[in-house]
Amino acid sequence: MVHADSSTFNSGVSKSQAYEQVLEQARALFDGQRNWICNTANTASLLWHAYHALPTPSNQVNWAGFYILDPKVPNQLILGPFQGKVACQTIKFGRGVCGAAAQSGETQLVPDVELFPGHIACDSESQSEIVVPILKDGKVVAIIDIDCAAKDGFNHDDQRHLEQLATLLADGCDW
Repeated sequence: MVHADSSTFNSGVSKSQAYEQVLEQARALFDGQRNWICNTANTASLLWHAYHALPTPSNQVNWAGFYILDPKVPNQLILGPFQGKVACQTIKFGRGVCGAAAQSGETQLVPDVELFPGHIACDSESQSEIVVPILKDGKVVAIIDIDCAAKDGFNHDDQRHLEQLATLLADGCDW
């Protein structure tokens, strides 16, 4: 049974412990639920609360959510469930960090968004970003997008755990 306590993270947990809790809770929430809207909405909440339980820079995450392959427009992402400020509604493949991840099918780990060619500034407070594609049968179906209001907000530990989460979402949802 889904319970709000799933998104409670103890203060003082390590980043790895927080990610392990996100993965464990996501597995439990996805059990018997394959709808991608439900699962990405709950995952956005889990990530948001996990980051805000951690010390700086993780607690400066200012957007955590998803863009989904637009079913009506080829090579375009459309806004999915998220936590944070209002966001860009559509993103073309190849445009910005999200579009680069969607086009390449590879994680984009960006320590300073101002140095990323073609960065889309949906929120001027965002300083760093990580975008992880969700692949189903070798095709991008969605992306995980996390923004931070501090430079160097993410590292390879974030990448490793978010890629595990992307695999869990790919396998746990009907896309």
